[in-house]
Amino acid sequence: MDTLLHFVNLVLHIDKFLGDFIHVYGAWVYAVLFLIVFSETGLVVLPFLPGDSLLFIGGAFCATGQLHLGLLIVLLVVAAITGNTVNYLIGRAIGPRVFNSHIPFLERFLDRSALQKTHNFYEKHGGKTIVLARFIPVVRTFAPFVAGASSMTVSRFQFFNVVGALLWVLLLVLLGYFFGNIPFIRQYLNVIVLVGIGAAVVPVLLGALWKMLRKDGAKAGHH
Repeated sequence: MDTLLHFVNLVLHIDKFLGDFIHVYGAWVYAVLFLIVFSETGLVVLPFLPGDSLLFIGGAFCATGQLHLGLLIVLLVVAAITGNTVNYLIGRAIGPRVFNSHIPFLERFLDRSALQKTHNFYEKHGGKTIVLARFIPVVRTFAPFVAGASSMTVSRFQFFNVVGALLWVLLLVLLGYFFGNIPFIRQYLNVIVLVGIGAAVVPVLLGALWKMLRKDGAKAGHH
């Protein structure tokens, strides 16, 4: 039991204990890293798994020779693409059924027109959403599910899914490879990650706020 708890603790905090994990499990670390990235992006119930910091730290261990850079990048890109694909397919299978369940309790709280609006949004802005969501924890877990639930076109989703996965994995792993072993960065990694998240989220929020204000202003002008 203690061994199992230790293993679970390592998985949930592998971004902090990756060195110990490599020492204990050796090459199995590649399979574990693949599963973590796949689960975080593919299973909507697991948004708490490490993502950005895990890729960064993985790159740092590649720089020390403990992991192979090319192999890690390929595995994580495949994990990110297949994870998002599974999440999209789950959303595509479950979403419309939930909105068309004809269950009074659900009908009261769900608006079918909202699903259509979401579909229209994803057809128009879904590409940017899928790519940007890669860099925002929790959001990247839910974005492909919502894209599937709103029936975003498969080909359109997959194109931006692949682009987003490549950008996310390459950027963070290579940043870790070149800068991850600098003592200052290792010490303040969590702060740096939060700043990076803020840099990704704030422009999106400001853009959404600007559109809302313009829309309200247009409505006021018509009255």
